[in-house]
Order: sequence, then C-alpha cells, then structure tokens
Amino acid sequence: MSPLYEAQFKKHNACVLIPTYNNAGSLADVLKKVLEYTHQLLVVNDGSTDTTKEILAQFPNIHVLNYSPNKGKGIALQRGFKEAAKLGYDYVITMDSDGQHYPSDLIKFLHQLDETPGALIVGARNMDQEHVPVKSSFGNKFSNFWFWVNTGITLPDTQSGYRCYPLKKLSSKKYFTTKYEFEIEVMVRASWSGVAVLSIPVSVFYPKPEERVSHFRPFKDFSRISVLNTFLVLIALLWIKPRDFIKLLLKKDGWKTLWRMLFVNPQESNHTKAASVGFGLFMGIVPVWGFQLAIGIPASIALRLNKALFLLAANISIFPFTPFWWMASLATGKWLLGYDTWLLDWHTLTLERVTQEGLSFFLGGTVLAVILGLVGYLITYLLLFIFRRQSR
Repeated sequence: MSPLYEAQFKKHNACVLIPTYNNAGSLADVLKKVLEYTHQLLVVNDGSTDTTKEILAQFPNIHVLNYSPNKGKGIALQRGFKEAAKLGYDYVITMDSDGQHYPSDLIKFLHQLDETPGALIVGARNMDQEHVPVKSSFGNKFSNFWFWVNTGITLPDTQSGYRCYPLKKLSSKKYFTTKYEFEIEVMVRASWSGVAVLSIPVSVFYPKPEERVSHFRPFKDFSRISVLNTFLVLIALLWIKPRDFIKLLLKKDGWKTLWRMLFVNPQESNHTKAASVGFGLFMGIVPVWGFQLAIGIPASIALRLNKALFLLAANISIFPFTPFWWMASLATGKWLLGYDTWLLDWHTLTLERVTQEGLSFFLGGTVLAVILGLVGYLITYLLLFIFRRQSR
C-alpha cells in the first residue's frame, strides 16, 4: 500500500529531511509515523553516540547519511541539503527527531507549494499552548523581531524547525553558521536572494519539562544567535537595504510605488508618518554611532511610529554618506563653541584637544540631528497634507 502523501511528494520532487543527534528514545516512532505518509525520507545522523545507528539499521529503505563526530544542527542541515540535491530532489521538508512535529501536517507544505512554488515555508507553532518553555517563547519573539529588522518580513515563528526549503537556491550557498543559529541565517539570506519566505500554521507537541530532551544550550546558543543577528544587521544596513532601495528607485514607476506604499495608502495620520521620518533622520545623525537602530527601533515601536518610514529615513547616514555627517557634526560643534578652526588638527593633538574635539562632535551632531529631524518632520507633514488631500 502506497503511503498517504506519496503522490504529492513525487509531484513536487520533495523529501522529508530529519537531522538527528542522540534522540534514540523518540527516533523510531518518528520514522514509523513519517513512513505512513511518504517513503521519500532522508535522515542525517549528526554523530550520535547512543543507539541511533542501530535504530536506523532497522529501516533499510530510508536513505541515511552518517558521520562523526557531532557537528551541530546547522552542519547537519547543510549536508542534508547537499545530499538531497545529489539525489535529485527539489525540496526538503525538515522535521525534528524528538517527536514534536506531526507528520500529518506535511500535506500543508505541499499544498502551499502549489500556490507559491520556490518559497521557503516555515511552520508556525502555537506558542501559547501548555508546556511551551518560557525560554522558547522569549527566544522566538526575539528572533522574530530581528528577522523583521533584517528583511522587513513579519513572521509569527522564526525558530520552528518544521520547514520546507527550495534546494536549487539554497543548497549551493556557503554559510557562516554551524549550529541552531543556521536556521536564522538561512532564512535571512534566502530572503535577501529573492526567495519568498512565508509561514503556515502547524501543530506541535510539547512534552512535560521532565520528559523533554533538548540539546539547546541557552547561554551559548543564545549568545551565538545574538552575534549572528549583529552581523546580519550590519550587512543589511551597509549593503542589502541600500541595494534594495536603489533597485526600487531604478524600476519603472519606482518613485510612485514608494510614495504610494509609504505615504498614501496606509491608514496612518500625517503626524505619525511625519514623526516617523523626523525621528529616523534624528537617529541617523545623532552621535550614538553603532547604536542608532538598537535604540531607534525599540523607541519607534514604543512610540507607535511607522517602522518602515523610520528605517528609510535613518538610512541618511549609510555609507558613503557617513564621513560627511561626521565632518558636518564636528564643524557645527566647533562653530557653536566658537573655535577658530572647523577641521581636526592632527599636529597639535593633546588630551585637552581630544576633549574639545569630542565635545564639538557630540554637540554638533546632536544639534544637526535635532534640526534635521524637525525639518524632515515639517517637510513631510506639508507634503502629506498637500498630496493626501489631492488623492481623496
């Protein structure tokens, strides 16, 4: 008898990919349940030291990739992608081997592929149900926020391991990460490459805390994820967002599209939109370099501003404009303090001189930020007042 979803798996040339490490207690049961739905199954044994190999030997029809020692989930997924691509598959649907994912939800990914072929699909869990670990709920909200910062895409669950990956666009890439943080990196970089990233609701089983097996190390893995997010934000600010902005402007009717998207259509007041632009310009110039977004994004959320407009305006200080604003801040501060020269004199550099230059820079940058923010607010408000009236 053919498995329940075998025809759909063959139609999409997809397989199930299960990375596993020391989950001997649940692995056999997971494999039996998946085989009820498809025989197109690939298991990556990531250097398990328990009885995983012996369990896998009981399933001779499953394609297994064994290696040792343990390398981490990120490496297991990357090797699984490459192995699946070698076997000729176009998609892999990844599941965890701890029994949290329900194989009956596999059909949801296949149906979604009918509507959005080539997409990376993330199974969104219900994080409000019983026995959900507090660290998982907090970590998910943290991850969702930074995924939005990096891509502009809002997803309800960016840490779910139940996913469908398009192999042609992802399996040949070189990745930086090797462990749990890989699942964030691959999503962000997929989005940057033009792959649609979306979510579908899936069920999830969370056992009681005393019955749970997890290899997630809260301090180490959370630290690695934080470092990754910092790295990705820098790339997004210095390259991805300016690149996408320029691409939009170079498109036919790009300026009109941008205007309609950010200013005309959304149902926000003129004051909110103008304040979002003004605050973005302020944070782009104010001399807290390296922390503009870390401060500005939470502040824009707390103030209920338009986050897209805030980020757009904050890009005023991106490279190659950064040195200009540094010099303008220094010159403005020196002018306000009544110094004779507006430029930094490296030949007469003393501790007192460094203090003066630093004070000039911070004073000038703050004043410029306030002025530019107010001017940006007024101009934006005036334009919105004129054009939004005309569009009614």
